[in-house]
Amino acid sequence: MRNQLSIPVTALALLALAACGTESGSGSGAGGDGDGSVTTDLPLTGVHWSVDSVTVDGKKSAAPDGAHVEITSKGRAQGNYGCNHFGADVKVDGDTITVGPGEMTEMGCAKDIQGFEDALRAAFSGKLKAKIVDEKLTLTTEKGDSIALTSEAPAPLVGTKWTVNSLLSGETASSLPPGTEKNAHLTFGKDGSVRGSLGCNTFTSTAKISGSTITFDRLATTRKVCTGTAMTLESHLLKVLDGKVTYKLHHRGLSLTAADGKGLAATAAPAK
Repeated sequence: MRNQLSIPVTALALLALAACGTESGSGSGAGGDGDGSVTTDLPLTGVHWSVDSVTVDGKKSAAPDGAHVEITSKGRAQGNYGCNHFGADVKVDGDTITVGPGEMTEMGCAKDIQGFEDALRAAFSGKLKAKIVDEKLTLTTEKGDSIALTSEAPAPLVGTKWTVNSLLSGETASSLPPGTEKNAHLTFGKDGSVRGSLGCNTFTSTAKISGSTITFDRLATTRKVCTGTAMTLESHLLKVLDGKVTYKLHHRGLSLTAADGKGLAATAAPAK
């Protein structure tokens, strides 16, 4: 398992943005240009492909929430291996995808997620054969390993359960404190309510959404005694969910940033 590392928010955002479908008053898509436009007989580009599983040497591993791949019309693949974001140049010719060398962030990941990331990164490289049946995509390597994916529509801000997966501070993003993964989440209601978990205590409040901002009223929380990494996470989130924050919605990812630069990044669970 790698050490927990911080990464530039600008690099994280560049890799995380979808090729289509952003929502906020100030958000805009971003993506690198590859070697020219993509030509393909399959509807691969402009789609958010959620990773379901990876099969290597006959062993199938289920994907963690948030693992996905997007292929732009300009020859670029970008997404998330399950913890770290990545980007790579691709060429698509008919039903063949050729994935070139790429780059990825270096956040520390839980051991089980790290193992999945290694498997997905190895499988999503070189020449892959693509097959689409209904909304399911299968990518198969030359040696027979495969990646199973499902196309997914953008997640709306309201009504979606957003699970916190990283913390923002100024120009850097970092992974959650060890042992707190998937514990913190929030959901905005149509009635203006917001409720969720800070990783230890649960909370309820109201929130006003206007343009690119969300203004939280005072949070009402349970009163569990939190210690260690749970307290570290909760303290950070309490500072973020206090008053006005700027939000950006990128397909199935959400970021909230307070005026002092503290923030969070969250993801919507795959609709499986």
